[in-house]
Amino acid sequence: MPLVVFNQKGGVGKSTITCNLAAISASQGLRTLVIDLDQQGNSTSYLLGEGAAEDQPNVAGFFEHTLSFSLRNVAPGEFVVGTPHENLDLMRSSPALDELQGKLESRHKLYKLREALQKLAETYDRIYIDTPPALNFYTRSALMGASGCLIPFDCDEFSRKALYTLMENVEEIRADHNPELAVEGIVVNQFQPRANLPRRLVQELIDDGLPVLEPYLPSSVRIRESHELSLPMIYLDPNHRLTQALVELHEALEAARA
Repeated sequence: MPLVVFNQKGGVGKSTITCNLAAISASQGLRTLVIDLDQQGNSTSYLLGEGAAEDQPNVAGFFEHTLSFSLRNVAPGEFVVGTPHENLDLMRSSPALDELQGKLESRHKLYKLREALQKLAETYDRIYIDTPPALNFYTRSALMGASGCLIPFDCDEFSRKALYTLMENVEEIRADHNPELAVEGIVVNQFQPRANLPRRLVQELIDDGLPVLEPYLPSSVRIRESHELSLPMIYLDPNHRLTQALVELHEALEAARA
């Protein structure tokens, strides 16, 4: 059941949502994997902190392997590393993703990640995929191989306008390449209930019939501490209101996908 977290706009909380939902899955005893396809490597830094050494196996190594024919079949699990957290593994990012992209596109390797996800699903109960803020080769590969897509929304007018195009892009990939792909919902992030603009923007999405999920994730400086310490909220402060909102969101997703 791979789940892609995607938005073409940067800074909307993709990595934060990916890692925190994955950490909640892991804390509940589910064998969980995060795949970091964003060359910025925010999910990698969030989960590994100072342990994010460049010489570790990574997702660029997986894609590079697909470019060369070899009689030795390298399992996708060989590009996975452990994290300090029980039940939580990572296929970490790499700056090499950028230079590999053109080669992968020219060799038509879009479906290689889907094949890998099918293999990895034999080992992991949950797979979360963090994507770049662009509909590029890596994002398309993830959407073609996943069963669900989660879209963060940060209560900004520009984000609202871009959301409709994003939904159309996801629907096109579903229609042309992956009929199992479903938009699991829109995650409202950094929500400030006392401000008029966020409430109005979210209500407009609901009125337009878009799948807005509840609860909305509140704004909190605690999440910045979580990033700095490389500790997802379920480990840093399990009783915090943001943690509880993330747990409720996780429960809603699990119930919808049951």
